[in-house]
Amino acid sequence: MTNLNEIEREEVKKLLVLATLAGRLMLKAGAETYRVEDTVMRICQSRKDIQYVDAFVIPTGIFISLEYKGELISYIKRVKNISIDLNKIALVNEFSRTFVSSHMSIEDGIREIKRINKIHIYSNFTQAFFGAIASSFFCLLFQGTSMDFIAAFVVSFIVSFLLSFVSSLKLSFFIDKFIASVFISILSYLFIKLGIGNSLDKVIIGAIMPLVPGVAITNAIRDTMSGDFMSGLSRGMEAVFSALAIAFGVGIVLIFFIGGY
Repeated sequence: MTNLNEIEREEVKKLLVLATLAGRLMLKAGAETYRVEDTVMRICQSRKDIQYVDAFVIPTGIFISLEYKGELISYIKRVKNISIDLNKIALVNEFSRTFVSSHMSIEDGIREIKRINKIHIYSNFTQAFFGAIASSFFCLLFQGTSMDFIAAFVVSFIVSFLLSFVSSLKLSFFIDKFIASVFISILSYLFIKLGIGNSLDKVIIGAIMPLVPGVAITNAIRDTMSGDFMSGLSRGMEAVFSALAIAFGVGIVLIFFIGGY
């Protein structure tokens, strides 16, 4: 009986690890905290003899606690380097429902989560190319010319590759966006001087669009409206500092190197 109880206890620990891995993957992919909490609790409550489950999620960490046969078991996981990957959020969401409604083993569930974590639908080139297209159309939206469109496309395409390299250095998001903004301003100015583009401000506006923290702002509002004020404030501050990094990067180049062009 003791061995059986120990085996069951280890299974509960594995279940807790599975729920944490799923929640961590969603959080790193940019999911809202209430969605992560729902997924984590759904997975933990799917097995019998779990009397109590609670999850507390903030943008930088996951805290899970459950009660199994009178024993409290907790797990904490730190989360860093949050990005945006809506496909992974959808896949983990679908997995959690499949896991709950089927007889999938915990080991198979962990393997599936690890498989989802390795999925990369789009290459860096594809992301840079279509991100550049979106950027250049924003340039037109702000009354830019066809030459401004071309300049914004090329600048955004180049900086997207630069940002991929800078992100691999594991610097803070503020430094990432600051460096990208500096290069956007310098490249935009060079293109204008070479005659590829007519309006520096339109080119810069278009090229910086991939850096704008739109998802962070949206998640901050949604978390706040859901009652997760700590998460909402955290994501809101992330959006503010991202905007400041962009402003500092562009402003420093324009004022000190281009002379307030």
